[in-house]
Amino acid sequence: MDDPTTAEAAPVRPATAGVGSRAVRNTALVLAARVLSRAIALVTVLATLNHLGPAGFGRFQTLVTYTSVITVLVDLGFNTLYVREAARHPGEIARYLSNLITTRLLMSLLGLVVLAVALRIPGLQSLLLPGFLLMILASLSQLLRQTFYALQRVGFDAVETVLEAGVLLVLTLAGILTRQGVAYFLWAYALSYAFACVFILTVLVVRRIAVLRPRFELRLVSTWLVASLPLALTFVVTTLYFKIDVPILQLFRSFDEVGWYASAYKPFEALLFVPMSMLNVIFPLLAVYHREAPERLAVATDRFYKLLLLLGWPLTVGVFVLAPGLTSLLHLYRQAEPALAILALGIVFMFINNTWIGTLNAIDRQAAFTWAALASLIVNVGLNLLLIPAYGYVGAAWATVLTEAVLFVAGLLLTRHFLRLVPVLRLSWRVLIAGLLMGVPLWLLRGFTGGWVTLGLVALGGLVYAAAALLLRALDAGELDMIRRAVRA
Repeated sequence: MDDPTTAEAAPVRPATAGVGSRAVRNTALVLAARVLSRAIALVTVLATLNHLGPAGFGRFQTLVTYTSVITVLVDLGFNTLYVREAARHPGEIARYLSNLITTRLLMSLLGLVVLAVALRIPGLQSLLLPGFLLMILASLSQLLRQTFYALQRVGFDAVETVLEAGVLLVLTLAGILTRQGVAYFLWAYALSYAFACVFILTVLVVRRIAVLRPRFELRLVSTWLVASLPLALTFVVTTLYFKIDVPILQLFRSFDEVGWYASAYKPFEALLFVPMSMLNVIFPLLAVYHREAPERLAVATDRFYKLLLLLGWPLTVGVFVLAPGLTSLLHLYRQAEPALAILALGIVFMFINNTWIGTLNAIDRQAAFTWAALASLIVNVGLNLLLIPAYGYVGAAWATVLTEAVLFVAGLLLTRHFLRLVPVLRLSWRVLIAGLLMGVPLWLLRGFTGGWVTLGLVALGGLVYAAAALLLRALDAGELDMIRRAVRA
């Protein structure tokens, strides 16, 4: 997998020179695009859930969850490995991608069989075809876009993300106006992913990034399969602990309750784009640091952790305090409010856990994180089986939060063992205090939340948090300088 000829072709200096400010620029660009696209996507989801009602949206979300879980059979853990190897050997991208697409299409046949069997459990077998196309097209689009992150050419992904969200919004509004059912909205999502695949393939060809053709090199695929097994297992267990709550909830409760929980989970899930976008940008750089500038890896890990905390903590505080107002503002189901407040407590863990994912994968210790994810899965399944029969969707929300906390501890300990101890207290205390200071006025004014008033409180909270972070010097001189250089560029 490590071709000396290819490795020598990649100059060392450009891989690390100015990488800090470039990472900030790329992260800012991706986040700006994802904020816009996720805002559009959130409008799409809210329109869909209000159109379908709790039971219909519960069915829709149950099928989407099953496709997400079965996608692990199609993915095989190759996405993360592809980013790492493509970042290290950009001259081999066409070869890698051609083999991976062929392998993914072959594996989709197994995915179809498994999905057909699985959908009989909730009685959704009539939705097999749109569910299958949704599964395979989502998987292919995710694989293709990894090329932009491996090459640090994230502008293309930024454009595609916004256009894809726009396509889905148009299709969704058309479905609402024509009073369509669950199947139509599954087709709409599948078509939006098809658009993404066509767009990315066009860019790869026109910009001469990669010319693809059917290709299957057994030696390459088998070598990658062995290397990616820990990544695949990690993907399996992380997907399960993020998604297993819905199938378990559906087994014990009605589709209406699944719809209430999914309604609360959507804003929580929508925020995942922030840490995932940052991870997609930072991970290739961490991988390069590990090979070419290991003395800079620890510093980069610390800064990645702090940046994730800096963004995740105020969201936890804000969503927890303003849950009633956000439920009204976003037109969620009324029953979603308690679950939304509980899920807010897991946002900060959901953010900073990406530090351990990126670092351990970058230093070729993906197997270690697999064990951490497996422990989290066991905890999550146990908690869901314990809490859902007694407390329903509220119990599912608590299981999600506690699982993220377990993963945080496990990831921190593993990073300490294989790299060094991340100084969590030193990096965190200023940020934590700034977030608590932000929460004080929000808590005092929480009785005024409702509808659009909530937006004013969100803006107030953001100003208080920014001021507190600056006064407490939550960012050191080096981090501020990196941001300034990125903005100037």
